[in-house]
Amino acid sequence: MQTPRVVRVLAAWLLALMLTVAGFTAAVVMLNSGLYGPEQQVREYLAALKDGDGALAVGLLNAAVPDADAALLDGPALERGAAAVDRVRVQEPVETADGRVDVPVTYSIGGAEHTTSFPLEETGTRWLFFSRWEFVPSTLPTVEVSMSNLNEAELNGSRVALPEGRGTFASFYPVEVEGRFDGEYFAAPAQAVPVTGRTGTPSMALPASATERLTRAVDAEIREFLDGCAAQTVFQPTNCPFNFQTDQRLAGEISWSITDYPAIRIEPHDGQWVIAPLAGTARLDTRLQDLFTGAVSNVTARRPFEFSAQLRIDGSGITVSPVVNY
Repeated sequence: MQTPRVVRVLAAWLLALMLTVAGFTAAVVMLNSGLYGPEQQVREYLAALKDGDGALAVGLLNAAVPDADAALLDGPALERGAAAVDRVRVQEPVETADGRVDVPVTYSIGGAEHTTSFPLEETGTRWLFFSRWEFVPSTLPTVEVSMSNLNEAELNGSRVALPEGRGTFASFYPVEVEGRFDGEYFAAPAQAVPVTGRTGTPSMALPASATERLTRAVDAEIREFLDGCAAQTVFQPTNCPFNFQTDQRLAGEISWSITDYPAIRIEPHDGQWVIAPLAGTARLDTRLQDLFTGAVSNVTARRPFEFSAQLRIDGSGITVSPVVNY
């Protein structure tokens, strides 16, 4: 027969055991919903993006890499893309009909709000008690980048090739892809697109144009050509776009000057960079004698002109070849 003391001891041990089991169960539940929950996998994936660790990120995401340029998938380019993602909030998981869960993540890129849902599935347990969650297998999205007449660009700070002006780049998400080009003679201002999910193919067209340096260089060549024409003291300067015709006799010096130089526009055309048609005005000052009356008069004539010029760029060298059609 048990004594009251023994009963109290057994009761105390039983209560302690029940509290221990309850505490352990609560700890398991808490860890499964926190440290070992699906949200933690998402947090680890997002942290890998911030760290520029593409190998870890692609492993965590359980994603296949498409047949595309991988320049955005690691290192500084990935870090820069992920750094543009602000105000990240990982939400509670939502059960789906197939037994999986979606973990919504809200964030902003460039001031615009976005939400991306990450599908995960339970694939087993860790140490018998803790759930193992993995991302549902997927394929990384791609970004299409194009730029007229140039075969390279800068994406998230990394130089990339654009064969024939186009390229397809694999990307993680959520990130921002910023493209630009800063060259000696051509440039494209920064453009950016957000990549927010597995589906869709964001595209970016970089508007390349001639730099001020190239425009000034071409302008100087055109002015030098026209000034050379104006230096000729004849009515029809050789290989020049302007002339003067008269049936009167020359009675003084011939003086040409350029009053309006052409505005220089360099544009893409058929895979090349071309100088747009050129137009300006020349002025002639001279003295002419009327053949019938013998009267001599001062003559000032404005001669509008048009011509074209070919542009060739060889490394850092620029060649401008005026083309005059009579």
